[in-house]
Amino acid sequence: MKGSSALLLVALSVLCVRGLATEDNSEFFMEFLQTLLVGSPEELYEGPLSKYNVNQGAKEALTELKSCIDGLQPMHKADLVELLEQVLGNEDDA
Repeated sequence: MKGSSALLLVALSVLCVRGLATEDNSEFFMEFLQTLLVGSPEELYEGPLSKYNVNQGAKEALTELKSCIDGLQPMHKADLVELLEQVLGNEDDA
């Protein structure tokens, strides 16, 4: 399951980096990824997902995904945070 969780995170990152998402969705994805990397599952529901009705199955999946991310080696998690900061910096320049 860890492989598929990592694949999901990479897919979301690619959407944001490549600009395939609309501008509104891009902002959502960036906030979602940032919270996923450094926040808690509760912060996901109170932040980027607050306007959505997240069912129990999705909550369980997000908790598992967050657990996988939290289980990354600290240097890998730091690299993902650095990548996200680069992307956020590029958005500010646009």
